[in-house]
Amino acid sequence: MTNCHGLKLEAPDGKMRETDCANTKGMFRIIQSIPSHKAEPFKQWLAQVGYERVQEIENPELAQERMKELFEQKGYSKDWIDKRLRGMAIRQNLTDEWRERGIENEQDFSILTAEISKATFGMTPVEYKSMKGLSKKNENLRDHMTDLELIFTMLGEKVTTEISKKEKPDTFYDAGSKVLRYEAFFI
Repeated sequence: MTNCHGLKLEAPDGKMRETDCANTKGMFRIIQSIPSHKAEPFKQWLAQVGYERVQEIENPELAQERMKELFEQKGYSKDWIDKRLRGMAIRQNLTDEWRERGIENEQDFSILTAEISKATFGMTPVEYKSMKGLSKKNENLRDHMTDLELIFTMLGEKVTTEISKKEKPDTFYDAGSKVLRYEAFFI
C-alpha cells in the first residue's frame, strides 16, 4: 500500500471521496506484485520493455530506431521524421550551450525559447499551441509542426546557439540579449 495514496476525487454521487491512487511507476510495481496468472502477460511485457531499455543503454542507436518506428506508427513520413530528429539534436546543442553559460532553471529555458519562437513565428510556444488547437499539457508542439515549421525552428535554435558560442554570455540576461540579437538577425 506504500505505492497508493489517498486523494479526494469526485465520486459518481458528486461528493469528494478519498480514493487510493498511484502514479504510473507505482501501478507497475503493484502489477509486479500480483500473484495471479492473469497478470502474467503484463509482467512479461514489462520485462520485455525493461530488457529493451537496457539494450538501448548499451547501444543508443537502438533508442533512435525505436523513436523512428513510433513516429512511423503515428503516420509521420520518413522525411518529416528525419527533420524532427535533427531538430532534437539542434535543440540539445542549444540547451547544452545554455547550461555551459550557467542557465539551469526550467523557467529561464522557457523564457529564452519563447523569445526564439516570437522571433521565428511571431508568437510564444503557448500561443502557438493554442493556435494549433493543442490543449493537453503533454502534447509536444514540435510533433504537430509541418516540415517548414520544423526547419524554421531548427534555424532559429541553430543561429541562437552559434551567436551564444561566439559571444559567450555569462548570465541569463546576457543570454536573453543574444536571443534578441537572433531576432534582429531573423527579421
